[in-house]
Amino acid sequence: MTKDKAPSKGLVTLPFHSVRHISSPEDVQNDRKVYVGQMPLTAVLELPTHENVRDYLVDAEGKRRRSPTQVHKAIRDTLNNSPENFTVLNSGVVIVAHSCEIDEAAKVLKLKKPSIINGSQTQGVIRDFLNENGEAANDLAATTHLKFEVIVLEDDDLIAEISIARNFQNDVMTISIAGRLGQLDELEKAVQAHRPGAKLQKSETKLSEDYIKTERLLQVITALVPEELWLKGDFNKVYTYSMKTKCLKEFQDVYRRSKDPSDPEREKYQELYQFYLDVAGQALEIYDEWKSHQGFQGTGLRAIQRDGRDITDVPDGIIFPIIAAYSAFARKTSAGWVIRPPEKFNDRDLIQVAKSVYQEIAHSNPWNMGKSRACYSNLYQITSIYKKLAP
Repeated sequence: MTKDKAPSKGLVTLPFHSVRHISSPEDVQNDRKVYVGQMPLTAVLELPTHENVRDYLVDAEGKRRRSPTQVHKAIRDTLNNSPENFTVLNSGVVIVAHSCEIDEAAKVLKLKKPSIINGSQTQGVIRDFLNENGEAANDLAATTHLKFEVIVLEDDDLIAEISIARNFQNDVMTISIAGRLGQLDELEKAVQAHRPGAKLQKSETKLSEDYIKTERLLQVITALVPEELWLKGDFNKVYTYSMKTKCLKEFQDVYRRSKDPSDPEREKYQELYQFYLDVAGQALEIYDEWKSHQGFQGTGLRAIQRDGRDITDVPDGIIFPIIAAYSAFARKTSAGWVIRPPEKFNDRDLIQVAKSVYQEIAHSNPWNMGKSRACYSNLYQITSIYKKLAP
C-alpha cells in the first residue's frame, strides 16, 4: 500500500474556524496535547496520510483500486443532499503532528509533520466531490465545515497504535439492532416479491452493492404514506428527506405496535405496517425512476447530473417533495395498497412545478428544497387535483 508522503519541509498551515485545547491530565503528564475544532471543507485536501493504516480506498496512484462502498456513498450523499448537516453526520478527521502552533489572528494552525490517521475516506470523497462539481462545489465548500482532532506527540510507536485503534472501533447502529430483532425480515420478503433475490441491508457491515439501502427505502415509503394512514397530527413529510434514522425508528415503532396484542391502537398500526409491506417494491421503483427521470431534460437545473443530454442523477432534495406528492395516489385495493396515479396524470406537470418551486422558493438549492415545507405543499396540491379529477 503506497502512502502519501509528508511535505518535504514537514510543515503544513491548516486554516480553522474554531479550535479548543482539550488535553487531559494524562496527556500533560506524557508530553502530549490534544486540540479539537472545525475547519473549512477544503482545508483537509492537502493533509498527508502517511501515518494512516488505510489510504483512500477508491483511488491509488491514479488507478481505480475499488468501487465506492456504501460508506463513500453515504459521505457523498450528505455533501449532495444535506451539507449543512455534514459537520454533525460525519465523524471528521483525526490528525497527528509533532508540534502545533496556533495563530488566532490568522486563524491557522502550523503543524509539523502532520498526517491524517483516521478520515482518509472522508478526505478522498471530499476531494473527488469538489473536483467533479466545479463552481457549485466551490460555493458549498465555502459554507461547509469539517470536525478535526489534532493529537500532538513525537512517539512514533504510539502514533501507530492510535492509528490502528481509531480505524477499528465500530458502534452498534440502529439498523443492526432492527436486523438482529427480525424487524426487517417481512419487509425484505415484500421487496423480494418484486425483486426476486434482493437483500436488504440489516447491519452496518452489509455495505456492498448486493444490498438495498434499508434506511433509504424506509425514507421513501414514509414519504408515500397517505393522509388517512398518517398517525401523527401534522401531515408534514419534510423530515423524510434527510432524517433516515428517524424514519427507521418510526418503522420499528410501527412494527412493534402492530405486533402487540395489548396495544389499544394496534389496528391502526397494523394497517400502516401493511402499507409498508405492500408498497415496498413500488417505492424502490418510484425512487429509481425519479433519480434519473428524463423529463428533467431541458429544465436547465444545474444541480442535476447529466451524461450528454441523458439525466443520470437528480438530487434527493428535488425528488423527495415529488415522491411525497405521490402519496395522494395511494389506494387500497383487493390486492393491498398500491401507488396508482390516475390515467390522465402527466408527470411533466409535476416537473414544471418542481422546477418553479426549486427556483423561486428554494433559490435553486436542492438542500433548501428538500427541507422546505412550502415546496412539498405546492407539489402535493398538484397531485391532489389529479386525485379529485380521477373517476
